[in-house]
Amino acid sequence: YVASCGAPAWSPSFDNRHHNVTRRYDYCVLGAGPAGLQMGYFLSKARRNYVILERNSGPGSFFNKYPRHRKLISINKIYTGRGNREFNLRHDWNSLLSDKPDLLFKRVSDDFYPPADAFPQYLSLFVGELGLRVQYGVDVGRIRAVQSATGRHYILTDQHASDYTCSVLLVATGLWVPHTVDFVGADLVEGYESISTNPDDYKDQAVLILGKGNSAFETAQSILGRASRVHMLSSSPVRLAWQTHYVGDLRAVNNELIDTYQLKSLDGLAEARLEKIVIKRKQLYLTLNKYMHSRNSFDATQEELPGHHIDNFPMRKPYDRVIRCLGFRFNFSIFDSSACPPNSENAKGRLPELTPWYEGKNTPGLFVLGTASHSRDYRSSAGGFVHGFRYTARAVHRLLEHRYHRNAWPSTQLLATHLQSWILKRVDEASGPYQMFEVLGDVILLRGSHCEYLEEFPLQALPQLSSLSGHDVSMHGLIVVVMQYGKKKIDYLGRSRAETEWTNAWKSNFLHPVLYYYKTLPSVEEMKLRPNGWPLPRPQAIHHIVEDFLTEWDAPISHIQPLRRFLEHCLQTDLRAFYAESCFHLSLTHRMPPLFCQQGYLKQQGIPRNSQLRQRVHDAGLTHTEQDVGTSDADSTFPNYLAPAGASVSSGLKLDL
Repeated sequence: YVASCGAPAWSPSFDNRHHNVTRRYDYCVLGAGPAGLQMGYFLSKARRNYVILERNSGPGSFFNKYPRHRKLISINKIYTGRGNREFNLRHDWNSLLSDKPDLLFKRVSDDFYPPADAFPQYLSLFVGELGLRVQYGVDVGRIRAVQSATGRHYILTDQHASDYTCSVLLVATGLWVPHTVDFVGADLVEGYESISTNPDDYKDQAVLILGKGNSAFETAQSILGRASRVHMLSSSPVRLAWQTHYVGDLRAVNNELIDTYQLKSLDGLAEARLEKIVIKRKQLYLTLNKYMHSRNSFDATQEELPGHHIDNFPMRKPYDRVIRCLGFRFNFSIFDSSACPPNSENAKGRLPELTPWYEGKNTPGLFVLGTASHSRDYRSSAGGFVHGFRYTARAVHRLLEHRYHRNAWPSTQLLATHLQSWILKRVDEASGPYQMFEVLGDVILLRGSHCEYLEEFPLQALPQLSSLSGHDVSMHGLIVVVMQYGKKKIDYLGRSRAETEWTNAWKSNFLHPVLYYYKTLPSVEEMKLRPNGWPLPRPQAIHHIVEDFLTEWDAPISHIQPLRRFLEHCLQTDLRAFYAESCFHLSLTHRMPPLFCQQGYLKQQGIPRNSQLRQRVHDAGLTHTEQDVGTSDADSTFPNYLAPAGASVSSGLKLDL
């Protein structure tokens, strides 16, 4: 394997039956894994000229081998107590998006952690029932870009020297090249990709595992009952997913070795930079570079072993086998220099560097989908996993539709009086912002008495909103709805882990909606200078909706009323609902009655009020004096109207806390 661009790992077979065949498409999707098929669905639905190229004989071939111990850690929660399909996708981490309500992963497995073999089976159903255009057995080994009078296009060459030409290349090859670290004795180490998965092969053996991710712990867990001792070594301590909120960190389903370590049952965890270790031949001793007299992995002398220098060195005894479980990296080798995106600084260079809209840096028209696009949200959201990248693939398709076909980003036209209800519906049901928290958000373009609602726009691309979506920001500004976690380090199982008081919503630690109000679109420079850990720059006003144990933000006092007051502050208007009798009175006594009356009662819509309802409202103390009801175009009078709310306005003043 060659990790650099422009160095193909194979040579094409010049078969005369295929030589010099060229096929032309508008879109080429490379890879028939979940990301490639997800994009294939969107292209097929839009009736675009596309093809999906897959080197193996079926879709999702990665899952025919990985994970090696054949249990997925992606949640397949079938029973949620809800019939809402969009809500249920929040807890279905394996299904792809389509317009077929029954084309879900639960058709192939009802296990909470499903067997890996179920995934290719599901993807085959997805391809067959949607009629996606997949060509199997096409092993693309070279990709180059060509600039012509008609524009830039990409040429993909397969193992038969056949070419596939396209204007837009969508790379969905995933991560499958094993990640390695160079150290003395690395040739003595077994790889996760080739180890035995039979626990009996590890009977009474001392095993050292390099790595502390899910593949490492999955391997350790499978042999705990057979191996004499299992040690794990990496440069950083274990990161637990339930503490970091990052699903790529260690999941509880794999963490049994933590028990046997902490309860002192011969297993253990240690930290060291792998570049500094040495594995010595025959009896596999682990030592450090600084103790080495020679730079080879032959038998160690006594003076080269760490136990000679530190008699209680934790890993001083030899091992029977050493296993590398360090994850995978993107295959850069198939790209020549004209088409190769640079390495990202994230994930130790294992991923390509992308723009906020998932286009390769310096490779216009080349987009990266799926696990390999995780450089945009590495260790911060779910973009490297099916339940995350199914939504980023949809965002990329919406961008493509605007850029190449002049179809604006889909939007919903709403009356301002309906905005609160629509926001509540989204935060209570939407799966995209829920899974891709702090990465995808809903953008509300304010237009006075109405607004445009754009769903799941890439937040880091907000400065380019107009060019990417086809929608402009008006003088009324915009609101961005984001799902995010708190940034404070806490005891996530401690008594004070959650915030329940709505006036302290900005202190929420767990996933909750946050609304950012901007008078103008943030600039690229403002995005770069945003506060550390913030998904967006500082706004003119901000509103946190307090976290909720049920993740249902529908409580009248804690959730709905503070949200309404914040929206009234941003829109500078009254958003309350009124009975026809009140609208009639306000229309006669105020120059500009509330929007609800303008858009309802004055257009002969609304609900008549009766004496019984009136008495119940009065008894509940929900009526207001007439001077509190009207609206004004003058900003100077509006803060007085907002004074009784307090919390919504003050939440915008806690930016530094």
